Formats: sequence, C-alpha cells, structure tokens
Amino acid sequence: MKKRKFGLVLSLALAAGTILGACGNGDKKDEGTAKDGGDKESKFSVAMVTDVGGVDDKSFNQSAWEGLKAFGSENGLEQGKGGYDYLQSKSDADYATNLNKLAREDFSLIFGIGFKLKADVDTIAKQQKDVHFGIIDDVVEQPNVVSVLFKEQEAAFLAGVAAAKTTKTNHIGFIGGMESPVIERFEAGFLAGIQAVNPDIKVDVHYTGAFDKADLGKATAAQMYSSGADVIFHAAGGTGNGLFTEAKDLKKKDPTREVWAIGVDSDQSGEGVVEIDGKEHNVIITSAMKGVSHAVQDISKKAMDGKFPGGETIVYGLAEDGVSLAPINEEVTTKADIETAVKEWTDKIKNGDITVPGTLDELANFKAE
Repeated sequence: MKKRKFGLVLSLALAAGTILGACGNGDKKDEGTAKDGGDKESKFSVAMVTDVGGVDDKSFNQSAWEGLKAFGSENGLEQGKGGYDYLQSKSDADYATNLNKLAREDFSLIFGIGFKLKADVDTIAKQQKDVHFGIIDDVVEQPNVVSVLFKEQEAAFLAGVAAAKTTKTNHIGFIGGMESPVIERFEAGFLAGIQAVNPDIKVDVHYTGAFDKADLGKATAAQMYSSGADVIFHAAGGTGNGLFTEAKDLKKKDPTREVWAIGVDSDQSGEGVVEIDGKEHNVIITSAMKGVSHAVQDISKKAMDGKFPGGETIVYGLAEDGVSLAPINEEVTTKADIETAVKEWTDKIKNGDITVPGTLDELANFKAE
C-alpha cells in the first residue's frame, strides 16, 4: 500500500470506463437508420454493452443503463430489438461477441461502457461504417464513433474537500480499480481537494486491479480503516461495493465509531444504510457523480435527430453539468461547512480560477488558491 502525505512533499507524482462497437454482416442498414435517425419512433434504436462490472454494478454501467431507459421512455421506445437494450459482459472475451450481436440486430447507435472495450470498438467501427458508436471514457478516432470523456478530477476534487472536512484522524484512503487515465483523474483530483483543505492529511492509496471484485474492496478498506483512516473514497466500480460493506460492518460493531465512505459515478448513498438499534444510519458522506446517464441521453438524442457527432470527442465537466457532488449526508457534523466550501470551490472551477489536476504529474505542481 502506498502512502502519500501532503505538505512537506510536493513531488507527488481515476471503472469504470466505456467503449462501444459493432460487427456482423456488412449489409447496409435501411435508409434513415444509422445516418440520419430516420423515423424516430420506428427506426431509431440504441443499445449498450457493459464491461465486466455488469448492468447492476450500482455505479458506472448502471448509470449508463438508467440513461438509456430514460431516453427510451421519453421517446416511446420499448426495451428489446428495435428499441433500446443492453448486453452484459461476464468477461473481456464477451465484448466483441456482444457488439457483434447488437450490430446484427440493426441497432442505430451502440454504446460501449468501459475503456477496456476500446480495441474492439475501434476494429468494429472500421468494419461497420453505417453504424454509429459511442465510447465512454476513451477515444476512438473513427468518423462513425463519438468519444465521451469526463473531467472526473473536478468531482473528485470536491469529494476531497468533503473528506478533508470530515476526517477526525487526518488520515484518509483512496481505493482505485485498474490503473488507467480515468482512475488517475479521480485520484489526482481527490488528492488535490484534500490538499486544498489541509496539506498535512495523510492519504493511503491502493489499486485493487479489478472493477468487479467486492471482496478485494472489502479487504482493502479493512486494512485502511485498521491503520487509522476514517474516510475512504473509491473509484473502483463494483469492487467499491466491498468498501461500503466493510464500513457498515464496522459501524454495526461500534456505533460510536467515526467511519465514513464516499461513493463514485452515481449517488451511492443507498448503499450506505445500516440499521443500529432500530434506527437507520448512513456511512456514506457523498458521491463524486459522473453524468454517464446524462451523456448517454444527450448523444442518443443528437443521433436520433440526425446530428450524431461522429469523429468528435465530447468532454463533460462541472461547467457542462457533466460531473457533480451528491448531497452531503445529514449525519455529518460538518455538513454546513462542507457545503459552503464545496460551493466556493465549484465556483472557482467553473470560473476558471483554478484548474484541477487530472494527472499525478500535474498534481505535483498544483497549488490551491
């Protein structure tokens, strides 16, 4: 486990991601399907392929699926072929198969959820030039692919501020999934937010190497809490569910103990509820939210209207309402202080007064003002 401490050392050197693609027969789609949206009600259809975290990971994939469902409901589409749908990947080997299946079913737009799908999306987009694709959290430079990125570091920065204003031990933890530019953005932003409040806070950082291993998340959290951390933030997809389990278990054992967690991608407060002596408590302070649902709906609407931004990379940040911080837990004694600070820093970020570091190299030169 690595440890980073701010203050004396400024040489500090962010899965779930997404991708999209399709393959299958090379026949052209009916006119007005992929290219111009055609008849919105009967011809436009949209689907997604999850990464190994699954559609019910209570995080990244689930947020994307909720976006598709909302888009389908708003536009009179039904779940299934010709409407909106998803295919779940149980292993990396399923990505190409699932993308092929959706392409053969003539979906107009196919999203790939997770940066691990990048290679498959790239290959299939070249083969299926009449199909529109969307990749989340990575870039595929093809004219029929829109790449969607987020400024995860901005939401993570605010989460860092919340963590720093909550900790009583001045010891915080960060659990990452697989090392990647996306998760690094989460880490760098989180550490910068902590530094902006108190550069002397100690931060433990550990990557589990997986987005679908809740047991690893639980074990990592147990080690961090036992070493003195009282707040832990995860950017690890389904692996992060183990963090919540450990925090709740510790709270049950000792209701007086200050033990907190911070969620990611979507508002995960529902995962932090624990009942003690007939009363419900919540161990989740807040969540660094990523607007995957918003992005999926936005891109789908553009494609349906014949305005698919193929070949473009769209970046969603605080200013574009693409990332945000979930409401602060009422049980946190410093709630009012956190909210005031979060508003101040949000304004600074949106106004361009500060640029939140998106890499550890940038973090090394970051100074909060």
